[in-house]
Amino acid sequence: MDVAGTNDFFLQLIFYIAGGIGFIVLTLLVSKLLRPNRPGVIKQTPYESGEQPQGPAQIQFNARFYVLALVFILFEVELVFMFPWAVVFGDATLNQQTEGAWGWVAFTEVLIFILVLAIGLVYAWKQGHLDWVKAKPTVRDVKSPVPAELYKAINEKYKPKK
Repeated sequence: MDVAGTNDFFLQLIFYIAGGIGFIVLTLLVSKLLRPNRPGVIKQTPYESGEQPQGPAQIQFNARFYVLALVFILFEVELVFMFPWAVVFGDATLNQQTEGAWGWVAFTEVLIFILVLAIGLVYAWKQGHLDWVKAKPTVRDVKSPVPAELYKAINEKYKPKK
């Protein structure tokens, strides 16, 4: 094994990566120095297709949108991985060279892949992440030894002042 050649290769690789990072940093610094910086109220308002903005631009979204988007992305990535698999699975030369064993190996791999994703889908389903309208929890009637009038008196005593 040529150790000197290997070291030269890694040295070139390090210089290449450092040069790329340096170019990016230099470009960002030059653009920061050359750009005009005149902030104003109009420039800081969000663009609403030419209309006057109504309310703040950053509003809270329900967390269910986030969970649903993650599940969607998960299965979208699954499809992206299945297209190359289908191309390789249908390669006639590989199937001929391995006398059909390649097809069974590829089929088993994708079956395991789909099985793991199906388990994840069942888990998300059982946890209720796919239910858009969730049932409200019921409050049980608790038999407390403390009378309700005492609770009302405490709440009135520590009520926040307006």
